[in-house]
Amino acid sequence: MAAELVEAKNMVMSFRVSDLQMLLGFVGRSKSGLKHELVTRALQLVQFDCSPELFKKIKELYETRYAKKSSEPVPQPHRPLDPLTMHSTYDRASSVPRTPLTGPNIDYPVLYGKYLNGLGRLPAKTLKPEVRLVKLPFFNMLDELLKPTELVPQNNEKLQESPCIFALTPRQVELIRNSRELQPGVKAVQVVLRICYSDTSSPQEDQYPPNIAVKVNHSYCSVPGYYPSNKPGVEPKRPCRPINLTHLMYLSSATNRITVTWGNYGKSYSVALYLVRQLTSSELLQRLKTIGVKHPELCKALVKEKLRLDPDSEIATTGVRVSLICPLVKMRLSVPCRAETCAHLQCFDAVFYLQMNEKKPTWMCPVCDKPAPYDQLIIDGLLSKILSECEDADEIEYLVDGSWCPIRAEKERSCSPQCPILVLGTSDANGLPTTPNVNGGGGSALGGAGGGGGAAGGVENGKPGADVVDLTLDSSSSSEDEEDEDEEDEDEDEDGPRPKRRCPFQKGLVSAC
Repeated sequence: MAAELVEAKNMVMSFRVSDLQMLLGFVGRSKSGLKHELVTRALQLVQFDCSPELFKKIKELYETRYAKKSSEPVPQPHRPLDPLTMHSTYDRASSVPRTPLTGPNIDYPVLYGKYLNGLGRLPAKTLKPEVRLVKLPFFNMLDELLKPTELVPQNNEKLQESPCIFALTPRQVELIRNSRELQPGVKAVQVVLRICYSDTSSPQEDQYPPNIAVKVNHSYCSVPGYYPSNKPGVEPKRPCRPINLTHLMYLSSATNRITVTWGNYGKSYSVALYLVRQLTSSELLQRLKTIGVKHPELCKALVKEKLRLDPDSEIATTGVRVSLICPLVKMRLSVPCRAETCAHLQCFDAVFYLQMNEKKPTWMCPVCDKPAPYDQLIIDGLLSKILSECEDADEIEYLVDGSWCPIRAEKERSCSPQCPILVLGTSDANGLPTTPNVNGGGGSALGGAGGGGGAAGGVENGKPGADVVDLTLDSSSSSEDEEDEDEEDEDEDEDGPRPKRRCPFQKGLVSAC
């Protein structure tokens, strides 16, 4: 076994950059970097993940390269040097001479069939669909450290362990170290682990297997827990997100070992490693303002399209109302936004929508409850213009021609429980009304013609005061008046009809209520 490993290393060390890139691309590893980085990556691959397919690929690349050289006439004095003399520092202990590979196929040791990293077999030469993960708006992928690889159970146990070994390049280490901190201890550039179902039919969302645990080198990494459910009979949900491994990794050329513990209950899962840059909601908002604004004229054309008369419909729509209040936070819109796939004209606030999805990503429209992913969001240019022009209304109406008008709520007439007091003046001897005295004492509702005296009001400057009529009569006072009228009627029946009293009020006066 050691002889085959040494031979594979010798072949890898003789490869050129193009050969190394083909080998690393064959197993889904990163092909970027300088030659010494590619050689180091390929040697680690041979050391820790050498399978029959990988050995066969190395042999094929080696034979292809040297077959071309052997077909060209090369002068004997200028025979190329042995590659081992150029890369002897990679394997100083190996002094085994390289043997030609023109003989029969090598009998691979049994250990190669166990696939040391436990992450499944390498892809065959025949092209087959690969597992793809959905793009996450808050993560920009910088490099792919491990392509989505299936978790293969090693035995019949329910709890399985799948290790993976890899090393960061100096460039990747530099990116992580020089990135800003989103919060204490959390860098913007991260190495994240993503897990999903092994389904090749469509891009997959992150999905954790049961009993998941992730160990990085010698420490366990925290995995998002379950959301508690307040509804009876509803299982709690777990937010499946990329798992940040950066704080537990060796930020050097040393190899990192990641072990994924998972429950084998029949479903197939795949794991992938990425170098990403995490973004904030403010950065996504700025990007949306840069590339996602829809021109007001296009929005106006959409309004006309919505209100266009349908000949097959018996109902004609003359206008549609749109609220200027965000349905998420019940505040006035600042950045009106909606998904292009939504059929409604109502918008929500992009600021709060992005902030909420940063905390708990659902990407569902709060108006129609349909998917509204980030790459389908647009800022309504027409409604943005309306918000700047109409500051005193919370609702507008779009008309058939694409114009709009504000809808202002009519103020309800507030009826005070107390009606105003009507002050009625008395007339003097010449029949002219006197000046009302509002400061005098309150008199009877139906005072005598003179109106003077304590009961009828105070006297000012020798003139009788004004009669004050209180029109705030409730049901109790009206019932008392009815009783008084009944008593007066009885007195009239006993003593005869009373003489009519002269009304002290001037003709033409109307009630205040």
